[in-house]
Amino acid sequence: MWSRAKEIASSLLLVELLKGLGLTGRHLFSRKVTVYFPEEKTPQSARFRGLHALRRYPNGEERCIACKLCEAVCPALAITIESEERQDGTRRTTRYDIDLTKCIFCGFCEESCPVDSIVETRVLEYHGEARGDLYYTKPVLLAIGDRYEARIAADRAEDARFR
Repeated sequence: MWSRAKEIASSLLLVELLKGLGLTGRHLFSRKVTVYFPEEKTPQSARFRGLHALRRYPNGEERCIACKLCEAVCPALAITIESEERQDGTRRTTRYDIDLTKCIFCGFCEESCPVDSIVETRVLEYHGEARGDLYYTKPVLLAIGDRYEARIAADRAEDARFR
């Protein structure tokens, strides 16, 4: 009985509203933090999910074994893979495309890859002026992977203790 009366009094006196106004008032005159991007940058986590890249093994061979797990797990259907069998009996991709206009950067492709081939780098600043500019093909993804391999390997090593 008393709890119901207390609840009614609380709603009539707008206690929640007063608590919210109190919180706003406490932070109203505090020092503001502004980052002037792109001159200033905020720190990024090793787990940041940005531009995609395809990695290679140290001997130069591409890692992707065309298992198509990343294509199957992609909720946005942004990945397209075609493959063929090589002379030695292994499978490799002939086509690996990612449409970044569809991609939601969820990281499922990266998590599902058994050979750590597809990764999302820390690269955040990229753009396209037309829709086709954000359709990344296998050679482009491999070039991105080659360019940022040192940073990708360092991020993987830093993140390994949490996996």
